[in-house]
Amino acid sequence: MLLRDDERGVALVLAVMMMTLMLSLGSALVLLSSSEMAIAANFRASDEAFYAADTALQRTIAELQSAPDWTTVLGGGIRSPFVDGDATGNRTLIDGSIINLDQITNLANCEKETTCSDAEMAAGTTARPWGLNNPRWVPFAYGSLSDSLDTASVYSPFYVIAFVADDPSENDDDPGQDGIAVDGQPNPGLGILVVRAEAFGPRRAHKVLEATVRRAEIPSAPGEPVSTELHVLSWRDPR
Repeated sequence: MLLRDDERGVALVLAVMMMTLMLSLGSALVLLSSSEMAIAANFRASDEAFYAADTALQRTIAELQSAPDWTTVLGGGIRSPFVDGDATGNRTLIDGSIINLDQITNLANCEKETTCSDAEMAAGTTARPWGLNNPRWVPFAYGSLSDSLDTASVYSPFYVIAFVADDPSENDDDPGQDGIAVDGQPNPGLGILVVRAEAFGPRRAHKVLEATVRRAEIPSAPGEPVSTELHVLSWRDPR
């Protein structure tokens, strides 16, 4: 049976419409697949950032056990052997993105990227409500996480930085000293430090973890032996 000319025209239009529909469906499937892959990659990067920050946190806690004087640690006189130079300037990540250690430190200390004044670090905010006893974060360990791992078979694209600070429960208004007695009374923050670890990686992955640690035994006088055992009093994800 032969089709008339007008019927042939309708068939052609229907064929074009079907092809367009199939192309649209194919494109939608490709976009959906790409979106799902991107979501999965972002989720994986976020998950890896958590473990990278936790690794830096645990390493710092282990190293603090052997530090004889935490006041010297708070002053930057003792730091981890895991450093890649001065705690300042830019670092380039594996994906070519750049982080700046000064900006990271400033954001932790006064919630802005530019240099913090004493007044800004002591200002009471929602995140830092302790005033003069606000933690003043001091870089303790920092570098490519792969460089800190014990085995060359494990690779990580993350850069980590760990800070230490005085415990904000202290009442001596001196975040550079570990627990000065006030009016002859023991300081509740003696022998307690706060550790903050941040991890940065591909796809703008970023994670922050904090822990409060306490010496198992506190020396009663300067120069007395200190315990090498630490207790983790608290652990939190501030974001």
